[in-house]
This record gives sequence, structure tokens and C-alpha cells, in this order.
Amino acid sequence: MKRFLVLNLLIALTLTSIGSAQESEARRHATLEQLQRVLAESAEWEAWLEQSGELPPDFDAMPSIPLLPDPLLWNEATADERPLQSPEEWPARRTELLQQFQHWILGTVPPRPDRLRVEVLSKTEEEGAIVREVNLHFGPEEKAHLWLRLYIPKGEGPFPVFMTQENHNAWALIALRRGYLACVYAGADSRDDSESFIGAYPEYDWSRLMRRAWAAGRCIDYLETVPEADHDRIAITGHSRNGKQSLMASALDERIDAVISSSSGAGGPLPTRYCSEQSLEEGIENITRAFPTWFHPRWRFFVGREDKLPIDMHELVALSAPRPCLLSIAYNDSVESTWTMEQTYRAVKRVYDFLGAPDGALRILYRPAGHETWSTTIDRYLDWCDLQFGRGTYAFPERFVHPWDWDAWRAQLQSAPGPDSSPPLSFDGMLPAAGAGAEAWQQKRVETRTAVLAMLGTPPPGAASPGGTYGEEPDHIESQLGRLNVGEGLQKDDVVFGEYLNGDVYMPKSVDKTGSQGQRIPAVLWLHPAHNAHGYGASYKRGDQFYTTLAKQGYAVFCFDQIGYGRRIEEVEGFYERHPQWSLLGKMVRDAQAALDAMGRLAYVDQSKVYVVGYGLGSMVAEHLGVIDERPAGYALVCGVEPYRLDTPDKRLGGIGRWGKVRMWLPHLGHFEGQEDRIPYDRHALIAGMAPRPVCVVSPTLDREVNAEDISRCVEAARAAFAVQGAADRLTLATPEHYSCFDPKMQAVVIDWLMGLG
Repeated sequence: MKRFLVLNLLIALTLTSIGSAQESEARRHATLEQLQRVLAESAEWEAWLEQSGELPPDFDAMPSIPLLPDPLLWNEATADERPLQSPEEWPARRTELLQQFQHWILGTVPPRPDRLRVEVLSKTEEEGAIVREVNLHFGPEEKAHLWLRLYIPKGEGPFPVFMTQENHNAWALIALRRGYLACVYAGADSRDDSESFIGAYPEYDWSRLMRRAWAAGRCIDYLETVPEADHDRIAITGHSRNGKQSLMASALDERIDAVISSSSGAGGPLPTRYCSEQSLEEGIENITRAFPTWFHPRWRFFVGREDKLPIDMHELVALSAPRPCLLSIAYNDSVESTWTMEQTYRAVKRVYDFLGAPDGALRILYRPAGHETWSTTIDRYLDWCDLQFGRGTYAFPERFVHPWDWDAWRAQLQSAPGPDSSPPLSFDGMLPAAGAGAEAWQQKRVETRTAVLAMLGTPPPGAASPGGTYGEEPDHIESQLGRLNVGEGLQKDDVVFGEYLNGDVYMPKSVDKTGSQGQRIPAVLWLHPAHNAHGYGASYKRGDQFYTTLAKQGYAVFCFDQIGYGRRIEEVEGFYERHPQWSLLGKMVRDAQAALDAMGRLAYVDQSKVYVVGYGLGSMVAEHLGVIDERPAGYALVCGVEPYRLDTPDKRLGGIGRWGKVRMWLPHLGHFEGQEDRIPYDRHALIAGMAPRPVCVVSPTLDREVNAEDISRCVEAARAAFAVQGAADRLTLATPEHYSCFDPKMQAVVIDWLMGLG
């Protein structure tokens, strides 16, 4: 009898396991079909899917990690989560991270080849240096080959080594001048011998950048036979895609003693959780479609589900720890984000500290302007190498441009709204009861406005700006930020407003800017998301810029950079030291009101038809503006935040701390972590406060930062305020099947709504 029961139990467990596996595979098929509907077309990816038969992972079975994964945690977000106990555990953790990268993002690589045959192609003497070119042959039947060139200083060695790719040959000449043995190799677009690796090692699924990264190790194999090379002082660097592969090379080969990542952006040191289309930046979708061979196609499965990635790109930087690493970034480089880089730095600095690395082994180097480099930049890179290799003393101070120290901010507060001053209220209990009249809703709007002003903080003195022309953005800045060419059939008006700010108004060329003909057109105030590099204009997009698309529909679109973004990145530095009682969101709302003031002075704008469109951060600004300012005729709120009360840790969306403590847009929210039911207002109260003006809430079904049911609940709760004023149909909820981005499909939802208002 006992054997019979055991047998039945085994059969039941087996059937359950089979059923679970079948359910999992069905979910994976459904996810693939959804991705193919939602993502932009990529012929290369589709071909890989067809050839490999691969399915996405079962995302339901994977933990969600909404903020940056912690490289010092085993099994994060699972029941087995535990921190590393000592530096002795790091090698095993490092191996695990590297394996995860190879599986999900980079592809696998072969082991170091047993032998290397060196073919010397040339050897010449120049003033102060010997130049040697060689071909390396290795792998099965020597099918793989790699060209490299050495610049060897004359004199007594050994010399520290400066490695870079063939297209950076000019960098090598500067390194030679500084007393380095410089090595350039054929691992770049201009000359790429890594293509030969494919036939030599067909069993590996490495990506193009991973092949080039592995090539750097073959250079080191050869350098170990070169007596003039100091094998204990080897640095590698590269720019853009070459900066990405330099980080990969350092992750693969610990013989590299220092690494410099130069503007390598997405796919380099910038984690995709924070750097994506969600912020009008380059994310997984664009990089895997535009450059389908750079990374493993498997990475594309995670578009819009970045929180499901068990690793992220800051951990690629961590794989160099405790070896010196310099992260070079330009403020307005379209491939980068200064805020995201600082998040990488702080996350990885913990690893360096954990491993006992000397202070200064990890640093960010900020550069002005955009993606370009010049000789001064390379000299700074060599200053860094000299500092790390004991060849000189140069200053590389630790600097943070963006606010980050919430505890330091809190210590400066004189008074603040907090959980002790707010009674606990359920989400549904925040608004007037069913059947309440217009008077109750008006009273609630007044209460919400009062609470919003308190949360935004105590503003410093301010006054209305008379405008003028002094302070208009010069052409070279407009060119750098992609604003100089406005597009066919359009014109741009420059407006100085507020506290020494520049606004750009895009409109049809047919509009008379003087207003002398009595022409008035509807207008939109565009409030952009958290896009560091170019502020209000997308760095990466499909189709036209939103504001030019809208201008072609006959609108005057007022655009400006919010504080901390675009031309105003450095303006955010020291903000809370200057204004500890205020908030960044408070400043953003003040600037938006100043923009409305400026729009009110434009002779060509129909003042009865001024609307506000906010996306991401811009939606958050718009919602707070909406209960303070009566002037806008309506609001479109695209990809707003999760309702505060519902953004609890169990939802694994990131929590209110991301707005209060991580972003520090509204730092008072940080006081309410764990007591979300005491926050004095919420999204549904903000939306209700906009009634009876038309409001369109756009929340795509695949937005990883909100819960679709919660957004629906929020909108329906607010609808009662519209209904009591006879305007229930003026509150619209649009839920396109999409992830958080602002591509033509998402833009069309907003434009159609605006056009429908008449």
C-alpha cells in the first residue's frame, strides 16, 4: 500500500512538472508573438529567430529587479538572496556575472589559444621609435588571424602599454609621445580581423563586439613575448563602440591593468534600466536593430522588460574591479546620460570599496560638448594611466553633477511634510464619497493644491520675467543639441523667459509670428522626460521629433529644457545646497508656469487653446502643474508614474523612493517609504483637480514601471470629479499595446486626442 501511494505521488509530481513546463512554453510563445507585434521590424533578428528556433525566457518565472541589480548580492530578489560576505567570494561572483553576460547579452568565447604563430610584416625605425607590424595566427588550423602594430619607444624599457583599436591610431601616437609602448589592433570597423574568428571557432555564439574584445587578449598573448613591454602595466581604451569592447576585454582578461571607457553609452557602462527609449535615449530596441551584430540577439527579448534582466551594464564595469577604470562622458553626447553614469559609478564604487581598491581607482571624467574627442582628451586619458601606473600625479576628483545624497538633504530641512503630519488614508478613501456634490470636489481640489505646494517645498523669491532677446540660444548650441534645422515647412521662434531660460516654439512656416494678420493657432507646452543629453529633443527616435510632428499639424509647440537636462545639466549641480527647502519638481513647475506666461505673450497663439503634453518626468510635472495653474485648456499625461499609495515594495515596480531618493525630483516622498498610505495626495487626486478640463492619460500595457490595473483604477476614481461637473467624457484613458516609449504609434494617440478637441 505504501509503495502504491509513493508511486501515485511520483506520477502526480511528474504530471505537475509536465503541465508546468507546457504552461511555461505557451507563455514564451505568447511573449514572442507579442514582441513581434510591438517591436520595430528587424530582419536580422527575425532571421535569427527562424534559424535558432529560440524563444524568450519565461518572464513570469523570473524575478523583477526594477532598480539596479546589486553586484554584491547572490540570487537577488529570490528567497535565497544573500550578500557576499568577504572579498574572497568575489572571484566566484565575478565568474557568475560574466557567464550571465555571455548568455544574455554578449555571447560565448573560446579559451585562450594554446599557441600563437607570429608573422612579422614590417619593422621600421623612426625618430625616437621602432614601428613593428605583425600578423598573429592561431586557433584550429590557424584559421584565425589578427593584425597589430606596435610603436615602441627607443631607450631602456620595459614601457607601460597603451592598447587601442586601429581607427584610434592617432591616440597611439600621443601615447608614444608620453613614453608608452602603443599597440593598435584590427578590432574596429576600419579594420576588423575578428571576422576570421568565426570560421575558426564555429561552436561559439559570440557577438561582433565580444570577438573584438577577445582579440585584445590575443594582443596581450603576443605582448608577453615582447621584452620592451611592461606586462604589469597594460591599459586599454576605445571610443564609442570601441569603448564598449574595451570594457568587455577587461571583463574577459584580467591581465589588463587599467581600462578607459570613452563615450561608450548604451551597451557600455550605462544600465538599460535607466538608459532607454523611456528617456528618449538609446536602448535595447534601437541598438539591437540598428547594429544587430554588436550584441547577442537574445538581448532583444528584454525590450520593455529591462527589469527582468538578471544583470545590467553597470556590472560590466564591476567586472574590472578592483583594477583602475575611468568612465569618460560628455554632457551632451547623444549616446549617453550623465545621471545614469553617476548611478553606475555609485553602484560599482561599492564593489571597489568592498575589494579594498585604493580611492581613485574608479572615476568619472566629464567633458564638454558631444560625442567628439580631441588631443586634449587623450592627454587626460594618459594622465589617468600615468596616475594609476605611478608615473605622475594628476587630479581626478570625485564629482557628482546630479543630486544624490538624500540623507544630507534631509539634515538641512527646517520643516517638512511627513508621515507624522498626515493621517493614513486608503487609496479609495482619499477622494469624496460616491454621490458627493461639486462643492465637496472643489474642496478636495483646494486640499490637494495645498498638499502639493507643501510637498514641492518652500520656493525662493521669484518674479515675472519681462522677456526680451538677451539669452537666446546661439546657433552652435542649437546645432549641438539638434535644434538648428527645424524641418521642411516649419519655422522656429526663440523666446527668453522665466529665470534666464530659452524656449523654442515650432510652428508652420505659414504662421505670421508678429500676429499682425490676426492669425491665432492652438499651442502645446511640451514637457519632456528625463533625457539628459538633449533635453526636450529625442536623441534616438523613430520618425520625426514629437514637437515637429505636432507643429506640422498646425500647432505652436513651446519647448524648453527642464533643469538638469539638455543645456541645463550643470545647473542642477548643488541645487539642494542652494535651495534645501525647495525641490527640483518645484523648480520644474515654476519654469512651466513661466513658459505659460511667455506663451501668453505670443501674438500668434490662441490663448483659449493652450494644452500641456507631458511624457515620463514631464507627465509628473504636468500633473502637479494642473492643480496649481488654471490656464491650460487640457492635459495629455503619457507614461506617468504608478499611483504613490499603490507603489509598495510588493509590486516590485521601484517604489516611491525612485522619485524621492534616487532621482530626488520630489525628495519629500522619501519620508513616506513604508508609509505610502500617509502621502497627502495621489495621482487620482491630481487628475481630479484638473476637471472639467479635458485630460488624456496614455498608459501602454507593457510599461514596466506601472501596474495597468492600478492606472485604470486611478483614472476611474478621478472620473467621478469629471462626472459631477458634467464632463465624464473629458477624461480619457488610452492603453495601447506597447512599452514605454514615444514612437510614432504613441505620438499618434496624443495627436489624435488633441485634434479631436477641435
